[in-house]
Amino acid sequence: MKAQKRLTARRLRKSHRVRNRVRGTPERPRLSVFHSSKHIYAQIIDDAKGATVAAASSVDKDLKARLKSGANMEAAKEVGKLIAERAVKAGVKEVVFDRGGYLFHGRVKALADGASEGGLSF
Repeated sequence: MKAQKRLTARRLRKSHRVRNRVRGTPERPRLSVFHSSKHIYAQIIDDAKGATVAAASSVDKDLKARLKSGANMEAAKEVGKLIAERAVKAGVKEVVFDRGGYLFHGRVKALADGASEGGLSF
């Protein structure tokens, strides 16, 4: 249990370090990513208002039925496409990417690739 707390604390420190450099504006909101061992989540946040513009995750009913697992790269890519679709519907085409303290590798990269395929530009 102690090891998990240590890893969580380390990721939160990295997340704050990234967040100090990445701010969402009304013109370019922030695409924030979080993943657990079972699911992946993405939100588009306007930091000026403190409001969520769009959100998607592997827990969504329409995605959960199609996916075998919410914790693989296929799920991350689908969540990226879904967040892009919802963002474009909300009028957002450009975002800044907040990797949330994770490395830009694996599931995080797959989500970013899915979002860019769906019409978002970083």
